[in-house]
Amino acid sequence: MPASLRGILIPVAVATVSAIVVAAAIVAANRPTVILGAPSASVSSSSLGTGVLVTGDATISKKPDISFVSAGVESQQATAAAAQADLAGKAAKLINRIKALGVPDSDFTTSGYWLGPVYAPSGQTITGYRASEQLRFKWHNVDSVGKALDAVVQEGAATNATASFGLADPKAAAAEARSAAIADARSKAQAMAAAAGVKLGQVIRVSDLSSYSRGPAPMSLGATAAKDATQIPVGELELQVSVEVDFTIV
Repeated sequence: MPASLRGILIPVAVATVSAIVVAAAIVAANRPTVILGAPSASVSSSSLGTGVLVTGDATISKKPDISFVSAGVESQQATAAAAQADLAGKAAKLINRIKALGVPDSDFTTSGYWLGPVYAPSGQTITGYRASEQLRFKWHNVDSVGKALDAVVQEGAATNATASFGLADPKAAAAEARSAAIADARSKAQAMAAAAGVKLGQVIRVSDLSSYSRGPAPMSLGATAAKDATQIPVGELELQVSVEVDFTIV
């Protein structure tokens, strides 16, 4: 190639390469940065969040071994003092009858006391005063709670009475239900791991999602007592527990 021609082509080539480099730099500057890399071989499966997460459920039934009885009296008089005095006499009679049933002072308490005016239908004129007192006691023989209700209403002159049931040691029943729920969760997790072709590892987290009990509906009596003895079927109390358990896989 003639030297004169080479002298022309070299500057052109240099200019062309420079233009390409500048264009590439501009395009690169406008692109988002992307970093590529291989995962570290030291990362464990647990740190990646792999595992088996399951819920377990259990329901156990227990016969209630304690009853909570509530009984109250009330009085309505022309003055607040008269209502309070009349209520005191009625409450004393009811308290004496409850104690005569053998209820110790530790199982007996006042759950509510109220004294206030009674208004006419217009809502502006006071027509009298009403006082009420509510007593609550524990009854440990659940099968005879009907007799206790008859006593406080018929002989203690209670104008209202209710009875509900529970467990003297609810924590023990809850622990039993919780253990059964965790066993149910493990059984589900083992089945899932076997289906996936992996082995179940250790437990890394346990959460108690819910626990509640459902017992027999409370029995309520009004001021009018029945001639026959009150019958209150006790039934069973259901305790339901749900847990969430997280297992590793190996």
